[in-house]
Amino acid sequence: MEMTVGFRSPLSFLPQNNPNFSPREAPPSLRLAKEIFGGSPCLGLAIKGSKNPAIRLRSSRRTATRCSVSSTTEITSVGKKKLMTRRDVRNIAIVAHVDHGKTTLVDAMLKQAKVFRDNQVVQERIMDSNDLERERGITILSKNTSISYKGTKINIIDTPGHSDFGGEVERVLNMVEGVLLVVDSVEGPMPQTRFVLKKALEYGHAVVVVVNKIDRPSARPDFVINSTFELFIELNATDEQCDFQVIYASGIKGKAGLSPDNLADDLGPLFEAILRCIPEPSINKDGALQMLVTNIEYDEHKGRIAIGRLHAGMLQRGVEVKVCTSDETCRLAKISELFVYENFTRVPAENVEAGDICAVCGISDIMIGETIADKNSGKALPAIKVEEPTVRMSFSINTSPFVGREGKYVTSRNLRDRLYRELERNLAMRVEDGETSDTFIVSGRGTLHITILIENMRREAYEFMVGPPKVINKRVDDKLLEPFEIATVEVPEVYMGPVVELLGKRRGLMFDMQGVGSEGTSLLKYKIPTRGLLGLRNAVLTASRGTAVLNTIFDSYGPWAGDISTRDQGSLVAFENGTTTSYALFSAQERGQMFVGPGAEVYKGQIVGIHQRPGDLSLNVCKKKAATNVRSNKEQTVVLDTPLSYSLDDCIEYIQEDELVEVTPSSIRMCKNAKFAKRK
Repeated sequence: MEMTVGFRSPLSFLPQNNPNFSPREAPPSLRLAKEIFGGSPCLGLAIKGSKNPAIRLRSSRRTATRCSVSSTTEITSVGKKKLMTRRDVRNIAIVAHVDHGKTTLVDAMLKQAKVFRDNQVVQERIMDSNDLERERGITILSKNTSISYKGTKINIIDTPGHSDFGGEVERVLNMVEGVLLVVDSVEGPMPQTRFVLKKALEYGHAVVVVVNKIDRPSARPDFVINSTFELFIELNATDEQCDFQVIYASGIKGKAGLSPDNLADDLGPLFEAILRCIPEPSINKDGALQMLVTNIEYDEHKGRIAIGRLHAGMLQRGVEVKVCTSDETCRLAKISELFVYENFTRVPAENVEAGDICAVCGISDIMIGETIADKNSGKALPAIKVEEPTVRMSFSINTSPFVGREGKYVTSRNLRDRLYRELERNLAMRVEDGETSDTFIVSGRGTLHITILIENMRREAYEFMVGPPKVINKRVDDKLLEPFEIATVEVPEVYMGPVVELLGKRRGLMFDMQGVGSEGTSLLKYKIPTRGLLGLRNAVLTASRGTAVLNTIFDSYGPWAGDISTRDQGSLVAFENGTTTSYALFSAQERGQMFVGPGAEVYKGQIVGIHQRPGDLSLNVCKKKAATNVRSNKEQTVVLDTPLSYSLDDCIEYIQEDELVEVTPSSIRMCKNAKFAKRK
């Protein structure tokens, strides 16, 4: 087992700790060390110790005197353009790691802004309108809403928290001037926090840090703020960005404050921080029309709806415009309807000024990344760039004996049209034709990114088969490189040994380990090949008795780490077509764990269980008791084990190179790939 343990100091860039230190390599925020160490109205810093200095937050709480990144209303000249600010609008994106309470906080903001009537029945997690989002408890798609506070319109974009949907976050950051970074009061910054913060800082956005769930018994706000500040330094944030405002909040109670011990009765301090710290949008009011399309929605009556922020000029309903792409090819179109976001709905508008976020109807072929520009002098804005995919899977038509029983769309043409239609709004996904005419290769950010597409398709009555996930390698200078990810595992100390051993077998290298709060859990951080993560989630849950929490995010490409064994057991395969019987399953369950119970229809080649040993084993699970084997005495009662119930994600993690997952609207089955059998 390969494993290294190292505790990285966040201050390794200081001259005392790094003999190779170069002033040019220092982050921008250290070039003015005197100013930083001298204290700031928003962020207090102190040096502790002489031999090994450590930066930490002062114990005194931060005040709200001013925010160094807030802007003033002014007119500046950039080239020949005159930019001015709109004081009546703020555009913000709320970003966080998964399950840090971001959507619950948005719920409280909407309710306190009087978006709903007092007697209106409102469900929890209002912004999670998708069925899949509600079932899984995660945000998958970015969504827009707006509230009004003291005469200022605040456009809010709720973004996904899972790293596989990072493409949703990357493109909406074009629409805002600042972000609310929501951080859990116990866990602190997590992998997705690092990713979205890095993107926000690259755009130069202002950041307001919200320490959420401050009412948790094991909350440790000082540690969380300290860790967040170290993350800002590590990501080369500017001095102004490091001078962030901190708000302590309890999203579920709808309270916020400048001190964890003294929360207000509402979210007023949070709203005030948004107005004070998030800059007003800088616009070219008199310039030529420019609007970058960053999102697409579809309505049965209105057709395709383009959503984006107006960067310059004024957009009017009924006007003719030019739709431009990055390669300077343009086409004419007409705006049939125009909407702005007010509270929780889209409201029709006759015109929209620069700086606001709006929705446009009437352009049937509009795509994400295109620019709606002035008919005469319009030019395209820079196209949206997102990170490249790291995992791919093969999609093919269903070839099982049960094809067409449950699905409506079963042909390769149906499958092709649906997959390529997904590319219109999912910028982080790639689709290409496979080796045969009925096979397609779909590439995404991770297995969850692709399984969400699979789940949506089966709910739309599609029927198809998918192969095992494979990582996308690169070859640079004749060297094979593979993607590596940062895996963060939160596990109780009693189960830490088996989890560490499991990650070591997957070529994971530990680089950090720390205790979390007073709940007796440890936080392990690993750099691990993406290949090693395939099928890891279930294995970690088994090793920790279901108590571990695994989070991952793409880090970089590195040298090939060597062979990895992801599954030690083979499969139990059905021997013939038919219906399973208790008599056959009773003897079959001695060979391993079964996926099917009595009375289930199976076909030859279907995977019906997990073999307890390496290698596959064919079983006859449809065998019936012979009629001559009937005794006059009472027949012995057959006791069967409860069959395993695998979800779609579990099946995709389980299968190997020569296996497939059959996906239909009502069933999910696994089977052996007949093409591999022919090769043998």
